[in-house]
Amino acid sequence: MSAATSCELPDVSRRVLQLQVLTIVWMTVEAVVSLGSAWSSHSPALFAFGGDSLIELLSAAVVFWRFRFELNEARAARIAGVLLFGLAGLVMLTSVLNLLGYREAQRSLVGIGILLAAAVAMPWLASRKRKLAVVTSSAALKADAAESALCGYMAWIALAGLMINAIGGKSWADPVAAVALTPLVLREGWIAVHSSKLACDCCTT
Repeated sequence: MSAATSCELPDVSRRVLQLQVLTIVWMTVEAVVSLGSAWSSHSPALFAFGGDSLIELLSAAVVFWRFRFELNEARAARIAGVLLFGLAGLVMLTSVLNLLGYREAQRSLVGIGILLAAAVAMPWLASRKRKLAVVTSSAALKADAAESALCGYMAWIALAGLMINAIGGKSWADPVAAVALTPLVLREGWIAVHSSKLACDCCTT
């Protein structure tokens, strides 16, 4: 019997795979729309959010691979954590450049729309993943759930920055919102990397 099927019920694994496919589809749409809007509006908050969407897409793919093809659990959790650290660097770089006057963020109604959708969708996905992570004892899925939750937080913070810019004309609110996301990103990255050290294959115990 394989490692995955001996440790996890087939029905639970199937639910995880279905949830990850849904995440991959949504994050693809989210990334394309967010990055496209970021490019047209010069918004670091949207760029950071779009970067998070790409990393969440990769993270979902890693977890899908772990449950579908039995990728090592600790390695999957470690990859998810490293991706989050990469995102933190991306957020800081784009925000600092904007605050230094490299580019001034413009209003983006499309960006506001995708952020509103993400603010609703991502907490729901995170909740579902957390429940399945408990059932499967998967550190990688737990880290992916944290990334989904973080994406929801980022959506609200970025949305606040874009709304202040759109309504009040305060372009600095956009990069400030992006900088405010960085501690959350670093915290979740540390948790994911630390969880990879604690992860154990239930079939070896």
